[in-house]
Amino acid sequence: MGLIISASIKKEDIAKLTEDQMIKGKTATFIPLSIFVDDKNDNYGNNVSVQLSQSQEDREAKKTKTYLGNGKVVFSKGDIKTAKEIAANSGSSDEAF
Repeated sequence: MGLIISASIKKEDIAKLTEDQMIKGKTATFIPLSIFVDDKNDNYGNNVSVQLSQSQEDREAKKTKTYLGNGKVVFSKGDIKTAKEIAANSGSSDEAF
């Protein structure tokens, strides 16, 4: 079971992000992304949208989403499970997510 997504994000859009939109780790800085897969294509044949992840507070305040790019599902096999479902079945933790 798996899924392959091909997506693009413009370098200029990444450069516009502010430090408070990023997550500082011990050895690197991360950009939190949310990737949405739709069950229908847009006018350009894309069915994937990439956006900057929002905090719960941002969602509750109905803040505007930061769109970063789009893409397509290029391979799909079987049913996709969430990380929590996989962790529950294997007995491992999903804290890294």
